[in-house]
Amino acid sequence: MKTLAIDVGGTKYSMAMFDGSTMIERVTERTHREGGRDWMLARIESHAGAWRAKHGFDRIGIGFGGPVDYPTQTITLSTHVGGWSNTPLVSILSSRYKVPAVMDNDANAGALGEGVHGAGRGFRPLLYLTLSTGIGGGILLGDGSVHRGADSYGGEIGHITIVPDGPECLCGSRGCLERMCCGLWLERDYGKTAEELMKDPGFVERYVVQLAMGLKAGVMLLNPARIVLGGGISKAGDRLFDPLRKELRRQVPAWSKARLDVVPASLGDDSVLYGALALALQP
Repeated sequence: MKTLAIDVGGTKYSMAMFDGSTMIERVTERTHREGGRDWMLARIESHAGAWRAKHGFDRIGIGFGGPVDYPTQTITLSTHVGGWSNTPLVSILSSRYKVPAVMDNDANAGALGEGVHGAGRGFRPLLYLTLSTGIGGGILLGDGSVHRGADSYGGEIGHITIVPDGPECLCGSRGCLERMCCGLWLERDYGKTAEELMKDPGFVERYVVQLAMGLKAGVMLLNPARIVLGGGISKAGDRLFDPLRKELRRQVPAWSKARLDVVPASLGDDSVLYGALALALQP
């Protein structure tokens, strides 16, 4: 069985073709913000058409970088990926290629990818965060299902307020975890990329205080067996994870005896693609 997997992000989009669980094709390109939805749809259809002619595919899985109304399979909002609000992407692609398609937000897909194929295998509940252009969260429950909540907003840890009366977030609130810790705002606030900032130990010591505040909320609500961090910022490796683990241990009450197992995503840039595969293969 062959699956087309799509990861639509704010900085880049990626696509892959899977034969079973083996990736046989992959492409990634930077998002052309000015081109918006129409540009990206054209690129998706270009790659999908070529792979369909070469391999054929039986189904499509999609991880989208923003809120998705899961029951209706519609993109709710596109804060970081312009022009997609209220787009029925699943209907567009399933009609175009005459195969079943399914979509979830990229953090839920990343949680599935790492939970089924990566660093989260065997750990439930699992909390996954993507630290990238924005910050998203995904939760896998004990039975391996994604916790989406009553209205498809379960796991939106990026919009927990950690700095009351802090700077305004793109969501309209103030002091959100995403506003304080995501790549988009780090670059705007400090004039340097997140990659550059993560090389400064002094900055990282300050950064992990706020990041740990968001993780603490997840720990106290969910008591996860493991926390997996993906996205570009997580690639800082031990420079980020060592002080983060120390700070999280400081913030989480000792009486809780909560396990604080925080690890980087093992699938790297492919967490969402493998999650789109797992999503497409679910009964």
